[in-house]
Amino acid sequence: MQDKNLVDSKEYLAKKSFFDKIITIYGRNAVLEVLEDEVIQIHKLHLADSNKTVAQLDRMVAIAEKRNIAIAYHNKKALSRISKNAKQDQGVALDIVLEYALSEDEFLEQHKSFRVLALDGIHNPQNLGMIIRSSAGGDIDALILPSKNSAQITPLVIKASAGTLFKLPIIKSKNFHKTLEKFKSNNSKLFTLSSHVTKSYKDEVYPNKTVFILGNESEGVSPEVEKLSDASISIPMRRGVESLNVAVTASLLAFL
Repeated sequence: MQDKNLVDSKEYLAKKSFFDKIITIYGRNAVLEVLEDEVIQIHKLHLADSNKTVAQLDRMVAIAEKRNIAIAYHNKKALSRISKNAKQDQGVALDIVLEYALSEDEFLEQHKSFRVLALDGIHNPQNLGMIIRSSAGGDIDALILPSKNSAQITPLVIKASAGTLFKLPIIKSKNFHKTLEKFKSNNSKLFTLSSHVTKSYKDEVYPNKTVFILGNESEGVSPEVEKLSDASISIPMRRGVESLNVAVTASLLAFL
């Protein structure tokens, strides 16, 4: 007979793995727009039981029922705990499944060689969406996305990524510095971009395990992350232009 504790442990890990792939969006227009996109996998629609009957909400329920999406009703306080934004959720939240989301441990176990983009404090949702799109279309195997001090997955990011968000492995990092340390201890070489070095990104020889770190739109890579870096590379600029938009930089690295 199989050990019940082992069975319980496997079930717990399976559930945890699934819920780690869930992101929650809110707001009536955003939720309806995502519900209408049948490419996006959805776990559950959450509604406040105090919502007044309006056509937009009826449409959400109709789509959810047609797509066999679970619908849950909550009091406003409980819904605000799910949306994490009581002032703007408008009584609606939606759990989306990021099928290719995974932890750093899972990724490192599954990949013996890779090129990864790590995002250090990218705040603009439009930039994040475009970075995801370039990464998915190019030679990038995953994106490291911090859960703090960074733009998160929103309808605007989904739109800017043109749906490619659901095709690219996303490593959700609760501690960005520790995640990079884990990659480094797994023999990965960490590269930052700098306008102060002469070596062009085209002239570098990249190992089998490469992590490119892209910094914040205005301040660049944070000092503590810079210390972890193994090498810096540059994108040569002409005519006195200082630097490129971070999403453009990501595109160049993705198609290197």
